[in-house]
Amino acid sequence: MKAVQILIPGDPATRTGGYLYDRRIMGGLAALGWRVELHRLSAHFPHPDPAALHEATAVLAALPEQALVVIDGLALGAMPEVAAAHRDRLRLVALVHHPLALETGLDEAARRRLFASEREALRQVRGVIVTSPSTARALAAYDIAPERCAVVPPGTDPAPLAKGSRGGNLVLLCVAALTPRKGHDLLFQALARLDGPTWRLRCAGSASLHPPTAARLRKLATELGLADRIAFLGELDEDALAGQYQRADLFVLPSYHEGYGMALAEALACGLPVVSTTAGAIPDTVPATAGLLVPPGDEAALTEALARLMGEPELRERLASGARVVRRTLPDWPDSCARFAAALDALAA
Repeated sequence: MKAVQILIPGDPATRTGGYLYDRRIMGGLAALGWRVELHRLSAHFPHPDPAALHEATAVLAALPEQALVVIDGLALGAMPEVAAAHRDRLRLVALVHHPLALETGLDEAARRRLFASEREALRQVRGVIVTSPSTARALAAYDIAPERCAVVPPGTDPAPLAKGSRGGNLVLLCVAALTPRKGHDLLFQALARLDGPTWRLRCAGSASLHPPTAARLRKLATELGLADRIAFLGELDEDALAGQYQRADLFVLPSYHEGYGMALAEALACGLPVVSTTAGAIPDTVPATAGLLVPPGDEAALTEALARLMGEPELRERLASGARVVRRTLPDWPDSCARFAAALDALAA
């Protein structure tokens, strides 16, 4: 039986795109006959304390000789010395959702430190699995040759077409944890500048991953006079989130970077028109036929795109039609898991 050891920091049940990808891949590998062993690392990654690094060292040291080991990039990029100590004894593979240094909110010193750390860590592995061609291109700066990189995009579950709000206020849906990278503050400021159609924004996503941002966003909504039009739904289970997609009229995500954008794919699977940005892999996920994409951080452009999509029903319908075409081309999870297994076979050899 083929076997793989998978190392993930924090709680694998966390409802973010990266953790969902990890869970679905592990389940898919098991369904394909692999023996999958999960090892949880400290939630302090990617900013580990000495105890977290000691624990990671102990986990790797306990694995058998030549074990095939996949380490989530959230941890690997911050533990180059630990990986180097085991690069010859184990068959190490990196799973990179997006480079650590591209996280929003870092000062320049932290960005340089994470870049250098992840570049060194990636030197220790046999190969890298990424979730989009965009991330593969980004890793060229880390001296990762294209032949060392396997692209395995996330799958998307089939979903019924959204019914929408059916009159009254337009319902905008944003599915993203309340963290700096997702750009909620820019969205709130853009919405505050709009005249015209009445709207309601529903924000689904964890407030616990970056509490200062969550608190700041609630305060900003009040300061902008939007507290009664913006609902913070928190982290939703699968059924509750599916209900939010069904009741939405359009999907918006003004992210500063996405390694793929699983929520965007979920919106397309429901036939929703999209307003998002050109950051990272988003243009690969959302074609121009299904959404309006603006430069990340450009409040004026975001305001204009929202005004157009909210004020022009014909444009909304045209992009919704484009989304309905795209939904038929989205990869499913069995295919993604098979591609991941094939990548592991190639790297293990």
